[in-house]
Parts: sequence; C-alpha cells; structure tokens
Amino acid sequence: MTSQPAAMIGQTEAVSAGTAFDERRLAQYLEGTIGEFRSPIRVEQFQGGQSNPTYLLNAASGRYVLRRKPAGVLLPSAHAVDREYRVTKALFGAGLPDAEPLVLCTDEDVIGTMFYVMRHVPGRSFWDPRMPTLSADERAAVYDSANAALARLHTVDYAALGLEDYGRPGNYFARQIARWARQYEASRTVDIPEMDKLMEWLPGAIPAGAERTTIIHGDFSFHNLLVHPDRPEVAAVIDWELSTLGDPLGDLTYHMMEWFRPEGVDDRGTLRGADLGALGIPTAQAYADRYRERTGFDVDPTDPFYTAFNLFRVAAILQGIAARSRDGVQTAANAKEIILRINPLARAAWQSAQEAGAS
Repeated sequence: MTSQPAAMIGQTEAVSAGTAFDERRLAQYLEGTIGEFRSPIRVEQFQGGQSNPTYLLNAASGRYVLRRKPAGVLLPSAHAVDREYRVTKALFGAGLPDAEPLVLCTDEDVIGTMFYVMRHVPGRSFWDPRMPTLSADERAAVYDSANAALARLHTVDYAALGLEDYGRPGNYFARQIARWARQYEASRTVDIPEMDKLMEWLPGAIPAGAERTTIIHGDFSFHNLLVHPDRPEVAAVIDWELSTLGDPLGDLTYHMMEWFRPEGVDDRGTLRGADLGALGIPTAQAYADRYRERTGFDVDPTDPFYTAFNLFRVAAILQGIAARSRDGVQTAANAKEIILRINPLARAAWQSAQEAGAS
C-alpha cells in the first residue's frame, strides 16, 4: 500500500439502509429507561463498524453512543455487547478512563438486536500511529498516557469488581490460538496455505514464562483510544468487544504492533523505519520498560512469536468479515478492501513465525 493512512477516524455519516432501525421506538425506550433522556433524537452512524455497528445519538438531553449486535447469523461468542456493557460498567465505576454505560437492552424488539447506550465522550481517535497533526511533545504525552492506561487496566483488582468469572484464567495464548483457528475455519472462504501452517505451528511455539491473569482489552490500539479534544491524554478506552480475562502480555504485544507491524499489511501504517526521536515517540524498548515500571511485570514483548500470533489473529478476524460479506451480512462499507488484507497478513505472520524458528 502506498497511500498515507488517515490521521484520525471517528467521523459520522447517515445511517446505512442495512443497519437502520425505528428511531422513534428507540427514543421511547430510552425515555423510559434513562431518567435524563429527552427526545427528539437525530441518529448518525460512525464510519467503519465492521464489528458492532455504532451510532451517535444527538438528543435534546445531550449526546449518547449506541452499540448493537449486527443482524444475521453470527459466529459463536462474537459481538457480545452485553459483555461490553458489563466490563465497561465495572471499570467506569472503578475510575478507569471509560465512557459511562447507561443502559443495556436485551429486548430485540426495540431495534432488532441487543444493544447498549453509553454517554458520549468527545475526543480524537488516531488511526495513524505517527499522529501527524500533533507536535513531538504532544505525541510523547499521548503515548505515555496510553501506556499508563494499559498498565492501570492490567493492575486493577478484577475480582473486587465482580469480574472473576469474566473469562478463564491460564493458558491464554493456547486458548486464543485455538479460538481464532476455530473462527477462521468457521469462516473460511478460500484456502490460505500460510494460515494452515500457522495453525499447526503456533500452539507448540508459545514462549515459556510466568503467566498472569488480568482484565485485557483485546484490541488496545490507538484507534480505540479517545484522546481528549484539548489535552494530550487518553479520555476513554472504547470497543471492549474482545475483552476477557487473560495474559496482559496479549494486550501489550498487540498494542506494540505499531512498532513491529510490517509495511503494507494494515492501512493504519507502521512505525517501522520512522524517525521516532524526531516524532517524540519512544522506542519499543523504552515503551516496554515504562510499562514494566508501572506494572512490575517482567515481560518481553519483542519475541517474533508475538508478531506472528497477532498478525494471525487479525487475519482470522478479517476472515470473519469476508464470510459475512460472502453471506450478504456485513456492515463495513470497505469490506472488499479489508478482505484484500487477509493474504498479506497471513504471509507476514508466517514470515515472523520463521524468524521465531518455524520451518
């Protein structure tokens, strides 16, 4: 890919025909469940939304965000907005940077699928990790704030928040590899030899070391961090669809793909080859060191196994979009572009696996 990635995302547009719903019925429901809520409302849809369609509700009482399950037949365990609601409610109550969840609706008669509504948090969502609209000092502050938010998430007492049953502790990477292999097989549209080789190699290549269990976000990337409109700090972490109990190294290594991601496999771009000093962005080693200082965890996120694992995982996720597109049940306007990234991701993942010793 030769084009520059978009600096930021998060724009809204008119609700697409395939994801529209009865706005009047929604307003009536919200007026009966959120004490402050007042009609009328004007609904817009956030661009993208290939996972859980997300809408901006402009109401007389303020702005809110609605996330819903997509329509149609879904893969097992996917699009669990009730889990998102549960974890964000707990973490918001504990003072972590989150949007305040207001109501979960399991009645599919209201808008056609389960959904929840949260308070809108104004902020900037960066797609390009080089954040070209910021100064070097601002970039340094945003990266440090993201590091602090991740460390805080990984050190919160999840049992004290009532989340001890939010996932299964132990064997995180083995379970993740098995899960995404199953999801890939369930949504396979074409044969990709590198994916088959990865599914065979990854389970036996997990690095040895102490495993911890924490709440993990599952997609802790800058596009899921809302940076305050006026200050270089994280105002809220969004999109908790993939959150669970797991090894925090899973979150850290996925987040740090910004440094290790090969060129051309993701339209977010990469920090590979960038002049980090001039940008004000820490090196991968310095970023990992700061995380270790904040958490006390002795971890090494630089092993190429983790690059292979994370690229494989993303390829499997995108394969689900490919299957929904094939079946006529997809919500991403750019689904065709997304599907074209699966093969490059698989090839890059296998290359990283070879760097880690695969043959």
